[in-house]
Amino acid sequence: MSTSPNFVAPSHQRYLRACMVCSIVMTYARFRDEGCPNCEEFLHLAHNQDTIESCTSQVFEGLLTLADPSKSWVAKWQRLETYVGGVYALKVSGQLPDEIRATLEEEYRIQYIPRDGSANEEGES
Repeated sequence: MSTSPNFVAPSHQRYLRACMVCSIVMTYARFRDEGCPNCEEFLHLAHNQDTIESCTSQVFEGLLTLADPSKSWVAKWQRLETYVGGVYALKVSGQLPDEIRATLEEEYRIQYIPRDGSANEEGES
């Protein structure tokens, strides 16, 4: 039996982190070695410890596994339909640093919506 690249052994679950932009959940080592499969183009997490620490979070709630996000109504509901298959957090605590958020919005024209639920609780700042 082969091991899935997204399988995380129970002994490694304490090393899980969730991306604050797309909410994919991977180990710290995978973020370090591969970067985020959805956000690497603009977050540049691979081999960048400081960026991993500031753009991913160890505090998240719920897990959702998606095989084919483009065909899943749950993925659409969670704003994940354009991302790769994998394990995603339903809610990720924390927010991106202001400079990264500004880069997303100004250079890449990506509107950042926090995945911690704060966008639903408060108005625009």
